[in-house]
Amino acid sequence: MRGFGAFSQVVAVAVFNLRNIPRRLGSSLTAVVGIAGVVAVMVGVLSIAEGIMRTMERSAAPNNVIVLRSGATTEMMSGFGGDSVRLINEAPGIARTEQGLLSSPELFVIINLPKKSTGTDANVPLRGVTPTAFAVRDRFSMVEGRRFRPGLNEVIVGVGAADEFAGLDVGSSVTVSREQWPVVGIFEAGGGLAESEIWVDAAVLQQAYRRGNSYQSVVARLDSGSEFQDFKDALTTNPQLNVKPMREADYYIAQSSTLYRVITGIGTAIAIVMGLGAVFGALNTMYTAVSERRQEIATLRALGFSSGPVVCSVLLESLVLALIGGAIGALLAWLAFDGFRAATMNWGSFSQVTFAFDVNFPLLVRGITFATVIGLIGGLFPAIHAARQPIANALRAL
Repeated sequence: MRGFGAFSQVVAVAVFNLRNIPRRLGSSLTAVVGIAGVVAVMVGVLSIAEGIMRTMERSAAPNNVIVLRSGATTEMMSGFGGDSVRLINEAPGIARTEQGLLSSPELFVIINLPKKSTGTDANVPLRGVTPTAFAVRDRFSMVEGRRFRPGLNEVIVGVGAADEFAGLDVGSSVTVSREQWPVVGIFEAGGGLAESEIWVDAAVLQQAYRRGNSYQSVVARLDSGSEFQDFKDALTTNPQLNVKPMREADYYIAQSSTLYRVITGIGTAIAIVMGLGAVFGALNTMYTAVSERRQEIATLRALGFSSGPVVCSVLLESLVLALIGGAIGALLAWLAFDGFRAATMNWGSFSQVTFAFDVNFPLLVRGITFATVIGLIGGLFPAIHAARQPIANALRAL
């Protein structure tokens, strides 16, 4: 037996341990269930942040830019007049079609609507757009009804807003500036942020809110992404303008970064707290296993097995239980959360953003990796304890 190599000893002891797991089914299941719960909650919470980030990423087109007032970080803080819009549209690089420049000056206000789930009021974005907006956002498509007619108090609703808020079905109406505006259509926008919004003709919204000939942003499509620097230089060097051009992708990353960090921080904190409980569960399970097997371990040591294989075998058993729990938790999170639609506050615009939970592969790997860490910590001290047991004392009990 002493001729066994270290690796052979590890394999022999590990196989023996794993075959005996059914004898300790109760304590083993406790560890597996605890770790599965930790991973499921961790992945579920972090999938919120992933879903929001994916929504923001899908809001941006490679060649699109957004122009705000200089110093503004969101549309709510921005604003400029129609003369500024005219000068922006004269900048080089903006794409043109038979219908004209692909540039859409837009207005952004907030209205209150009740949520379907709770009945409580929430801030919903109401965006005033020009007909060009439908061409600038190339992933825009109507899924029900029709577009609003320019000049009329008609609105169209993003699918996310229609799912989340009451009274946004086609044929219903919403209260805007103390008037009832009919909902005439529901649209998709490639899973982007626009699906959280209600759209209306910008001229109508200006009149309803007494905004005159003013806007808060201009969204434009460039001929190519390489045109951005020339476009930006033309606007920022124009003494008649006080604006800040940004790539759409950069704008939405900035919009989502704070919310992403907050949710990720909360999810990580919850996972750590629950993980500590799972570690104690794993410790208890493995200490119980070592206690029940102390005579077996002492016999193996007396037959010539070194302490290293004993330590590795206990650690391996703990890791197997942790991986089983992690895999179960990841599967439960994927089945329960992936694609689930919800809404939360977008602190950049102080309005609701609808999104779908995104349980993606890297997130599942992160959850299972966290389970592995729990298994390592939970098995390390029992493994060392098993290797340090006095052989003579354990053999006397035989």
